[in-house]
Amino acid sequence: MEIKRFGPGHRRADGPPGTQGVAGVVIYRDDRVLVSELAFQRYAIVTPHANQTNTALFIVISGGGFVQVGDERARVNHGEAVVWPPGLVHGAYTDGTEMRALIVELTHDGPATEISGFPAQAEVGEGQPTPPPAPTPAEGELEERRLTRDEYDSHEGEPW
Repeated sequence: MEIKRFGPGHRRADGPPGTQGVAGVVIYRDDRVLVSELAFQRYAIVTPHANQTNTALFIVISGGGFVQVGDERARVNHGEAVVWPPGLVHGAYTDGTEMRALIVELTHDGPATEISGFPAQAEVGEGQPTPPPAPTPAEGELEERRLTRDEYDSHEGEPW
């Protein structure tokens, strides 16, 4: 077992290329996945870019900000995640708030074994379980919030 540290004191101050006001750290990387944490200051930006071979998950773990695809912009807050399929030009930024996010990039050019541990379809033999279908790009809208700010119990350790 290996424990990886991230958060304050573990981030690179300059952040990834194409960012301003963003600090980050790579938590884990191999030939199939990259996991990193990004900390956005107020008025920070990750300039629009595309990951040609990776599906990116942008998981907001505290605060909130905005994500964009082309001219479309959407507000995101802690507890929400965005999925960007390969080749889609996307970016993120904050206005007067701070935001922390985990970024998970899944490669589509890696080994034949799926991330979940199920063998790829070509490797499934008789008597073996069939793997789940390959993921498809996300469609639809953000799920409606179930609680209002007044209904939220912040005693569980997470700020609104």
